Amino acid sequence: MQLNPYGEYAVLLAASLANNWPGDRDEIEQRTRDVGMTMPFPERRNDHGETREVIDDWLRIVDAPTDEQRAELLNRQMARASAYPRMVDHDGEGWHLHYRDDGQSLPQVLRSVIAVGTALHLTTRGMQRLRRCEAEPCTQVVVDVTRNGRQRYCSVRCANRAAVRRHRNRQH
Repeated sequence: MQLNPYGEYAVLLAASLANNWPGDRDEIEQRTRDVGMTMPFPERRNDHGETREVIDDWLRIVDAPTDEQRAELLNRQMARASAYPRMVDHDGEGWHLHYRDDGQSLPQVLRSVIAVGTALHLTTRGMQRLRRCEAEPCTQVVVDVTRNGRQRYCSVRCANRAAVRRHRNRQH
């Protein structure tokens, strides 16, 4: 049984889009498939640009300086994007919840899924489990899904670079 299907994958999808913006709509849709979303998305002319707006709005949540501001921004996103939860069974996935209306465009679906997923991630794992990488000058988004909640870097490379910097600073 999977109690939180939206949390982790939705936040990881948002970070993937933010950290490595796709060149076109097809690449965005492929990323949704890569994380396991199976529903079809009706194609609209401005899906790429509108999805960029969704990610830019999400990055304001990532960069919010306090938990209260983060929650306020996220609550606004969920009010704007989400519909009442509904049980659905499509594409062989089995019964699960959707937090959006049927027939929405790709950006509308992503706004809903990412907002609800981010809220689930932060409320179940902790409000500080979403941040920017601490290795300067990196600005990648870090989604902390570790057991201990101490992930500070976006990659092993950045963690190693920060460790080398700390070591060199101690030597001087």
